[in-house]
Amino acid sequence: MLTHLSVHNFTLVDKLELEIDAGMTAITGETGAGKSILLGALGLTLGDRADADKVRNGKERADICATFDLSTITSAKEWLIKQELSNDSECLLRRVVTRDGRSRGYINGKPVPIAQLKELGEMLIDIHSQHAHQSLLKKTNHLHLLDNFANDPHLLDQCRKNYKLWQKQLNQFTTLKNNAAEAGARLQLLRYQVQELDELAIELGELEKLEHEQRILSSAEITLQASQQASNLCDDDDHGLLQKLSSVIQLMGNIQNKPESLTNAHELFINAQIEIQEAQHELRHYVDTFELDHDRLPIIESRLSSIYEIARKHKISAEELLNFHTQLSEELSLLDLSEDQLLELEQAAQAAFLDFFSSAEQLSKQRQDTAKILQKTINSELHNLSMKNAHIEISHTAFDQNQAEKASSNGIDDIEILISTNPGQAPKSLIKVASGGELSRVSLAIQVVTAQSSSIPTLVFDEVDVGIGGATADIVGQLLRKLGNQGQVICVTHLPQVASKAHEHLEVHKDVDSSSAQSTLSKLNKNERIQEVARMMGGVNLTQQTISLAEEMINSGSMLKAG
Repeated sequence: MLTHLSVHNFTLVDKLELEIDAGMTAITGETGAGKSILLGALGLTLGDRADADKVRNGKERADICATFDLSTITSAKEWLIKQELSNDSECLLRRVVTRDGRSRGYINGKPVPIAQLKELGEMLIDIHSQHAHQSLLKKTNHLHLLDNFANDPHLLDQCRKNYKLWQKQLNQFTTLKNNAAEAGARLQLLRYQVQELDELAIELGELEKLEHEQRILSSAEITLQASQQASNLCDDDDHGLLQKLSSVIQLMGNIQNKPESLTNAHELFINAQIEIQEAQHELRHYVDTFELDHDRLPIIESRLSSIYEIARKHKISAEELLNFHTQLSEELSLLDLSEDQLLELEQAAQAAFLDFFSSAEQLSKQRQDTAKILQKTINSELHNLSMKNAHIEISHTAFDQNQAEKASSNGIDDIEILISTNPGQAPKSLIKVASGGELSRVSLAIQVVTAQSSSIPTLVFDEVDVGIGGATADIVGQLLRKLGNQGQVICVTHLPQVASKAHEHLEVHKDVDSSSAQSTLSKLNKNERIQEVARMMGGVNLTQQTISLAEEMINSGSMLKAG
């Protein structure tokens, strides 16, 4: 639910920090005070269009932050994790709008496209007004609303599982069937290519070993000659390194009382003599044991030539040949399926479809039964809301097996909530028939009925009480209070019957001087609530009778139970 709203330099608001609790919160104020400013600011954090005129006069930018508790909103938490935007059970939506009309959106401090704000926002808040954010107008949401009301996800989960398996089997069969025309020529080419690579039979690591051996053999004679010369230089009788070192060591040994530096030099000459003797031993061993296989080098070069030639033919590097051979072999195995195997795939796809359709039919029957109950309950609520001529009808059409292309992971049903607002009028789509006020009350009736199973925790109603009064207004207040008992409801209202039913009450003030106007929002205590409800009933000049009636209404509202 929404827990905190921070608004800076937005239209008439300079600075606003507001903690919002669960339950029903009423927002009231005199006409023109700016009651909808809170909803406008909230709408921006949910991805509404940003305009430069939203920035407070004289300021460079507007900055709005909305904080949500996601502890009970599994869908939002999973979405944030998938988008790598998760911050445990808390979520911060932020929108910055500059004087030039540009805006930036943030989720948990990370910049995001505005489309992502909208996508996440639809999981957090449902705003009911004659403006945007009305999920009820989206036909795609009607099916989800019906399933949520049924509150039995087993059949839907099974249907989705079967649909996924059917699509997998169907794709395998379709891919092979569509490739049948090209399979012959491709199959012949693949067989030739795989046979050629089979005959080449290159092994893992073979190329690296062959190239290394080639480098050694191609320079073997030069290496042998250089090794022999180096050995001779070490052991020449008159001028060899060992003979000269031996003379140097003898001279250094004859020096008496040598200083430390000469002692160190003497030891280094002795060590050098030992190292040279060992090196000469290695050289002699190499020269004495060297055997040049004159037949081996042509064999290696021929093998490398075959590898390089086939790699060039396939326009890949020699190092890629082994993996390329594996890929071609796998493709050949798939294309080399017999007609019997292709038939088996077709039969598997058909069996998977029948399993899906069977589960979809069960789900469809559940939806048909649920729609009757939901339709009846909503119509009952509409009559209580002074819409006695209004009638909701839930249109339900199920596709048959010959319309498989219309099926989806959600089943075979086409669901739409239709409405007739006048006697004799055929039910039509909500967006084509209902006015703003009517749509708000229809939404209210539906939300009251489905609140127990709704996945959207915060409901916002912007003057849903337009055009009603008296007993109907009292019923609207009771319904909103009922919703608030089950979650969070924010309601902009001008009716005392509605405001008196709220758990919390916020009042909007607008202060105007010669240079500017400033709207503020404050939370009212019990006495302040009585004064505000009395004002809503009796205007500026309050009487003791009006104040007493307001107190009675508030006390009566606080006694309403959850139901």
